[in-house]
Amino acid sequence: MLFQIKAYLKFLWNSKNEHAVHSPFVFNLITKCFYDRKPKPEYQVLEKYRNSLLENKNTINVTDFDAGSKVLKSNTRQISKIAKTAGITQKRAELLFRITTYYQPETVLEIGTSLGLATSALALGNPKAKIITLEGCQETASQCQLQLQKFNFNTVELVVTKFSTYFKIINHQPSTINLIYFDGNHSKQATLDYFELLLPTISNETVWIFDDVHWSAEMEDAWEIIKTHPKVTVTIDTFQWGIVFFRKEQPKEHFVIRV
Repeated sequence: MLFQIKAYLKFLWNSKNEHAVHSPFVFNLITKCFYDRKPKPEYQVLEKYRNSLLENKNTINVTDFDAGSKVLKSNTRQISKIAKTAGITQKRAELLFRITTYYQPETVLEIGTSLGLATSALALGNPKAKIITLEGCQETASQCQLQLQKFNFNTVELVVTKFSTYFKIINHQPSTINLIYFDGNHSKQATLDYFELLLPTISNETVWIFDDVHWSAEMEDAWEIIKTHPKVTVTIDTFQWGIVFFRKEQPKEHFVIRV
């Protein structure tokens, strides 16, 4: 916790708003998407999805895995508590919805489904998108599938799998993925491994969103390495997320933006 407080204070010192951004590409994203404060009916759906989980007192057996997909621990947890502590916040779900709406990706990959709080934002952002979401725990995935069906998110394909195994399959059959939301593992090596394994899926318009880039010193190291990769041109650090673009026409720039 102390590390994250120090990291946030450093972020606040270095962060800017749209007035300090001279890139038209990033300026438009900030003003038309990040800082769009207009109420939207989809926010009510996201809130109902969340409240439905927060009111669910049933328990499931949750299995946690390490970066190599080995079981770390397995315990019984209440669905409401998982939704409260492990899921994306309402504010970030709304931002993820806006980003998906702004870019309208045809194909989306989410790494780390949990109970589908972020998944619902992706699905609402572009109802026509093909969305694949990956979850390692079978019982968590089963509960999420029921929740997605309850809210008629029928464009989502939920796959129970080891992440690295799925990425290797993708590499044998490479195809473009327009948006990837990384929220499956908060370790340096796993993050960098996923980054490298998924590079064959990028296009000029691809957007990658890494969750919790300031979670630990290791995650900050991973984020710095990602920023320097030759295929990465533009990055935006919002503290909670690191957003990556591969647009060849853009000069290499890194932005720290308050959201």
